[in-house]
Amino acid sequence: MQIHLDLARTPFNLDHTLFCGQTFRWEKRANGWIGVVNQTAVKIRQKNGTIAFKASSKNISADFLWQYLRLDDDLLGVYSQIEKDKYVSEAITKLRGLRIIRQEPWECLISYICATNKNIPAIKLMISNLCRQFGYAIKFQGEDFYTFPSAESLAKAHLTELRLCKLGYRAERVLKTAKLVCNSQFDLEALKGMPYERAKKELLTLPGVGPKVADCILLFSLGKLEAFPIDVWMRRLILEYYLQHFEPKFVKKMKTKKGLSPREYEIIYTFGRKYFGDYLGYAQEYLYHYRRCQA
Repeated sequence: MQIHLDLARTPFNLDHTLFCGQTFRWEKRANGWIGVVNQTAVKIRQKNGTIAFKASSKNISADFLWQYLRLDDDLLGVYSQIEKDKYVSEAITKLRGLRIIRQEPWECLISYICATNKNIPAIKLMISNLCRQFGYAIKFQGEDFYTFPSAESLAKAHLTELRLCKLGYRAERVLKTAKLVCNSQFDLEALKGMPYERAKKELLTLPGVGPKVADCILLFSLGKLEAFPIDVWMRRLILEYYLQHFEPKFVKKMKTKKGLSPREYEIIYTFGRKYFGDYLGYAQEYLYHYRRCQA
């Protein structure tokens, strides 16, 4: 199956989109990418404006991928709003076609709880272990793949089993969160219809969800493009590129400490929202990945 794009009107780059660190279940192969989406194994590749894909079931269609890859976003319009300086301009030139994808909220929530204080290879290993232990197997083109475990499956798990998946202290947070979702004490889908601020406030009540994790979930799975995840990379980048927008005392303090208090996080977020506008999340992802590529 195929999707055909006019790249002049609908910029898209599969490699930039799947390699930028927003999702953890895709693997680069010589002839494209392979991963598990919507409980289905998918192989996908791009050649110019043609996206070709195969899937292990009919759960994946061209319409589904159009939504998943956010090909409906007016990326040219996004660029016109966020291209406020040379740094974003350089990032757009280098990473043109990178799109924020629409992940499944439950998978995104657990993935980013696991992502706390870990690098991408370690995060991928934890998620792979969880899927092998608590998901179910999919046979696709001679390989075994595994679905992401349901809230019910993780809610029934023992802490020992979760820790064997290399989750460490995150195991207890994953278990508590799974029980809340499984017992209908937390409605992830309802967050989609809430304003950004309210949805974030709700997410912050969950175990292991701080401001950065909440913003990742809001941006990558709940359609809140005004979310602005601020990690070590982004804090360093903001203080290097945009320090003139902050009080000298604040800049000095930020340069001498490791973490961010909720108030300090909010100060940086407020700057980003005023400076970049409603597509702040896109500005973040372009700046973040561009900086990582330079490291």
